[in-house]
Amino acid sequence: MLTGLLLLTALPLQTAVLSRLPLPGAAPQLPLVVCLALALAYGPLDGMVVGFAGGLLVDLAPPSDHAAGRLALAWTVAGYLAGLASEEVRRSSFAPLLLVGGAAIVGGGLYAGVGALLGDVRMDPHALARALPVSVFYDVVLAPFVVPAVLSLAARLEPEAARR
Repeated sequence: MLTGLLLLTALPLQTAVLSRLPLPGAAPQLPLVVCLALALAYGPLDGMVVGFAGGLLVDLAPPSDHAAGRLALAWTVAGYLAGLASEEVRRSSFAPLLLVGGAAIVGGGLYAGVGALLGDVRMDPHALARALPVSVFYDVVLAPFVVPAVLSLAARLEPEAARR
């Protein structure tokens, strides 16, 4: 229930607010950061499911202009990897920032790689080299605000499901 609530809150915030901000480069990906925080709370298998659900929601949300399933695939892998590292990462206050940055690189790289395999002409390596670091930076900036809040909510509302 918490997962659905958080994803259905993050998606409109992403499309209505964050995507419209006049930021240089790319926009931050709030749904991705929420998915990664939930993967930290629940572990690798649930992280994989949450990554798939969050990616598919963003894939299907307007104004999506790519093949449905690309973000779902990329975020599934990112959620699984984040869940695998959850035990070690949750012990530190700085490690979640590194995890979000690394998972955002993995997710963005997989998204671009699948797009290139599918023949998406917008997957220019030079544009990706400029946009991906900016997007990762914005995601890391969001992480100190989102990750602790999600972990706290998960521990309070679903203590039997959340890892301790």
